[in-house]
Amino acid sequence: MDETKYRGMITFVNYEKHFVTISYLQNNKSKSVNCNTGSGNKDKKVHYFRVADEVSFQLTLSDRGDKMTAHQVKFLYNPVLDLLIRKSATENRFTGYLKKINDRLFVKEWESYLFFPLLVSPWEKPPVETAGNEAISFSLLNMDKPGSLSAELFSHNYIPEYRAAFQHYENAVVVEATIYKISPHAIYVNLFNNKIQAKIKIIDGKLKEGDTLQVIITHLTNTRIVIEQVANT
Repeated sequence: MDETKYRGMITFVNYEKHFVTISYLQNNKSKSVNCNTGSGNKDKKVHYFRVADEVSFQLTLSDRGDKMTAHQVKFLYNPVLDLLIRKSATENRFTGYLKKINDRLFVKEWESYLFFPLLVSPWEKPPVETAGNEAISFSLLNMDKPGSLSAELFSHNYIPEYRAAFQHYENAVVVEATIYKISPHAIYVNLFNNKIQAKIKIIDGKLKEGDTLQVIITHLTNTRIVIEQVANT
């Protein structure tokens, strides 16, 4: 293994096959090397490398031993991405196209061609397959963490039950919840015709699956719901 640390720029990304191509200089000669991004491991948190990423890396022989490959690849910065992040501070609205890669949705920003994983609320209807041919508006999330940037649709198509939940949350209206699972530490309940799930801490050890509770929603976003039990009436 070459212990030398190199710097280069990602010039090609294949999200489906999980590899990138890095261009770099070695002895004043332009070279390129591929790298397996490890994105195939769903249990491992990975960095979504993008075209124009500046990275550091080392060289080592591939598993087959017939060519060099990059490893210990570390993201440094991306000047194109930095421009988008700065723009998002004043107007966080961009245009792009949907692309499905290995059953996951991404958005490709139409000017930079950068890809961002699309965050879809569990309570919204996902974009239909045909939307991939139409321009959509989206916002960037996690701008303070370039390695974890993602996108969400600018306009959401929420299910009616989520809209009802939001009204109950805004007006502090009590909701009936049905227990569908009990673990040693929490009670899991269904709300709004079983379309929304939540959990609460165990208060009454006599409760069982199928029992109903009176709860109030204390926190609600498009990705998270928090409830508290209230006295039965």
